[in-house]
Amino acid sequence: MKPISLTLLGDPVPAARPRFSRRSGHAYDPGTNRQFKQMLAYEAQAQYKGELLEGIPLEVYIACYRANQKSTSQIERMRRENKLSLPIKKPDTDNYVKSVLDALTGVIWRDDNLIVHIDAYKFYSETPRTEVIIKEYVGSGIND
Repeated sequence: MKPISLTLLGDPVPAARPRFSRRSGHAYDPGTNRQFKQMLAYEAQAQYKGELLEGIPLEVYIACYRANQKSTSQIERMRRENKLSLPIKKPDTDNYVKSVLDALTGVIWRDDNLIVHIDAYKFYSETPRTEVIIKEYVGSGIND
């Protein structure tokens, strides 16, 4: 399988807790989370023209680049661009991962249970974006 590489420009959005309607108790995604998933799914459909992946183990690499705050100094911006200063505050990296995997289910793979390895990062950048690389898993794990 040839690696699949996706880039979605704009601020990454972490998965949020589902909300529930008062009348029916139906669960739904909050607005910004739903929009992010739709945009990532749309971008994936535009960049990936293959069949839904099934029956092969996958490894996924995710890099979420958050925007710098406007009040960030030039020195701190340079540190962040060189990955010397990292976002160790909320939102958590695993919430970004959940959002990305949910968005790509039904677009790239039929079910995210195919994923056996994930590497995920969050960084700061002047160009906020989410980058995803999907490959067939070929080994080289901890115990290989």
